[in-house]
Amino acid sequence: MGPIVITQLATGLSVLAGAVLVKSVMDRNPMAGPFPRCPTCNGTGRVTCLCSRWSDGDVGCRTCAGSGRMGCSNCGGTGTGRPMPISIAVRPPNRPS
Repeated sequence: MGPIVITQLATGLSVLAGAVLVKSVMDRNPMAGPFPRCPTCNGTGRVTCLCSRWSDGDVGCRTCAGSGRMGCSNCGGTGTGRPMPISIAVRPPNRPS
């Protein structure tokens, strides 16, 4: 084996080891952070597009741009099950004088 082959082999193994390390970290700490993963898309933020669910084999529409995946409507594409903050204004009732 020449020095170029050994260098390429070492580079490939280090890339593989890095990928395994990143995957193990991501499995322990998902990108969703402290919020739970969305149950609809499992934290990916994307779901199967309607055009691929009810088609006859062809995939592609304006919503998915031909990928067959569209943004999750449950989490808004964030991948988290975080509740949306809402402020509710409560006024005291009018009392007759």
